[in-house]
Amino acid sequence: MELTELSLHLRGLSVLRGLHRHPLVSAYLSALDALRADSAAFADAYGALCAQMFACTDVSRALLDAVHYDVNTLTDTIDAPAPALLDAATHDIDALNALLALDGTALRDAAAARLDAPALRALPRLPSAAPLPFRDGAALASYYRAQGYGFFAQATAFAVQDDGTLAPIVHPDRIRLCDLPGYERQKQQILKNTRAFLDGREANNILLYGDKGTGKSSTVKAVANEYAVRGLRIIEMSPRHITHFPALFAQTLRSPFRFIVFLDDLSFSREDDNFAALKAFIEGGLAGKPANLVIYATSNRRHLIRETFADREGDEVRVRDSLETVTSLSDRFGLEITFSVPDKDEYLFIVDQLAAENGLTLDREQLHLLAERFALRRNGRSPRTARQFISQQLAERYDR
Repeated sequence: MELTELSLHLRGLSVLRGLHRHPLVSAYLSALDALRADSAAFADAYGALCAQMFACTDVSRALLDAVHYDVNTLTDTIDAPAPALLDAATHDIDALNALLALDGTALRDAAAARLDAPALRALPRLPSAAPLPFRDGAALASYYRAQGYGFFAQATAFAVQDDGTLAPIVHPDRIRLCDLPGYERQKQQILKNTRAFLDGREANNILLYGDKGTGKSSTVKAVANEYAVRGLRIIEMSPRHITHFPALFAQTLRSPFRFIVFLDDLSFSREDDNFAALKAFIEGGLAGKPANLVIYATSNRRHLIRETFADREGDEVRVRDSLETVTSLSDRFGLEITFSVPDKDEYLFIVDQLAAENGLTLDREQLHLLAERFALRRNGRSPRTARQFISQQLAERYDR
């Protein structure tokens, strides 16, 4: 494609017009526009293009990601896009592939000839780039259906920031269910509910409560990792960010992905405004929760609220009303799953499994004796204690 034609085709992007904001495409356009300026302006624009391409490391991947994360008229009508829309997307893909085919020689030679500046031919070559993996609009539509699109295509895990915005978690915890021995009944309950949710069937919000160190949080993260390939995303939200739920609902509502909102270590005081807010967001508010979102919360407290004996024996005329207020939030979780401290046999089973996974070949009787001693010195038996014990044994083995 001739350079002037390429510039016009890029200016004419329609379906993928949002790519004009991408730094790489913007740098390409600036270099093409500089062909009509002077040699210094072209050299500056060409150098900026080279810098942008080197910063990308993989130019093809960077442009593919830009297309993948875009939200446009094709994604808005992905179930039945109009033929004219698919034709327009084909035009855009042709322009982007022509852009990726530039090696810089034609661009430098054209500038040297047009601007009467032979020195421009000595500018560096552009890094080579492969074409996009789709050749037309129909293939792009198929790609969007298979891979998803938009902001949440960037990662599998996200976190709510203090200002309410979402940020991808670059290095999420990769724990899998196979890394969490024990608690099989609890895990199966969560898996069954999650599969129903992914299949578009009725699914419950889940409250995982129980003793510390029993693997509540790890189980939620592991379930999210198991089904990330099916389009499941997890959004970690601190209890102090609960007021940002409406903005979160709006952002996830039209996404093709499905979301677990993860509220870890949930606990409230009676005076906490977030207590009432969360009740309304889960069930009872005027604005309904999106069908593609469930809430999985963990807590050490069954009723999520700090209680005292004075609360139960206080001076309110209607004590029952007060107690119902305490339970009103936990009752909104359709599924409550208890993670209790394991007994001795279950604790040692977890130790055995972790030892086998990590290649720890201590005599079984000695392993159990050391594990029990470790639990006595720590905070008692729990999966966390078992994992810490194995880590200590591995460290001591490597130090010998």
